[in-house]
Amino acid sequence: MAPAVAWALAAACVAAGFVGWGWRGIVLALSVIAFWLLLQFSRTLRVLRGAASAPVGHVDSAVMLHARLRPQMQLAEVIAITGSLGRKTNDRPETYVWRDGGGDVVELECKGGRCARWQLRRAEPTP
Repeated sequence: MAPAVAWALAAACVAAGFVGWGWRGIVLALSVIAFWLLLQFSRTLRVLRGAASAPVGHVDSAVMLHARLRPQMQLAEVIAITGSLGRKTNDRPETYVWRDGGGDVVELECKGGRCARWQLRRAEPTP
C-alpha cells in the first residue's frame, strides 16, 4: 500500500471516529492504527528472523525464484520467498543477488524497495 493512501486511511479513520463517537472514537481509531502498525512490525520481524538463519545470498532454486518474481514486488516479499537476505552488489541501482547450489544466479534490481527488474543467469555447463 502506498504511504499516502495509508496516511489518508488513518486520517479518515480518526475523522470518522470523531464524528461518530467524539473523543472516544478518536481513542478507538488511534488504538486500531497502533494495532495495525504492530502487526506490520511483527510481520517484518518474522520474515527477517527466518532469513537470519540462512546463508546470505543463497536460494534453493534460482530458476524457481525467477519464476515467482513479479514487477513492483516488495523486497520484504522477496526475502520471504527466498528465506535469505540477498547479497548486495551495488547501491545505484540497488542490486541484490541470490545463487543456488548449481551456480545459477538471480540478480534483482530494486527502486524504492520494490522490484524494478531481474535477470536469471544460468551456470556454465560442465563437460
